[in-house]
Amino acid sequence: MSADMSEIIIGEIIEAVSEVEKTNSESMDMCLHRDVSTEAIQRLVAHESDAWRLQFETENHVVEVTGNDTILIDGEQM
Repeated sequence: MSADMSEIIIGEIIEAVSEVEKTNSESMDMCLHRDVSTEAIQRLVAHESDAWRLQFETENHVVEVTGNDTILIDGEQM
């Protein structure tokens, strides 16, 4: 995947968490950087294989992202 795709998935993660939190996605952007390395996400997305899974915790949720662009928040697909 291209660098653009890695930015898209980060944006989608932020949107998913902000949707669950019922808050503005712009405020969630700063929170995401505290909870997980967005650089690590970008590297995973750029990886040749899509056979990866990343799980991390925010203050209130468990977020899981997979190489096939699936985003789960607290086990619910977004």
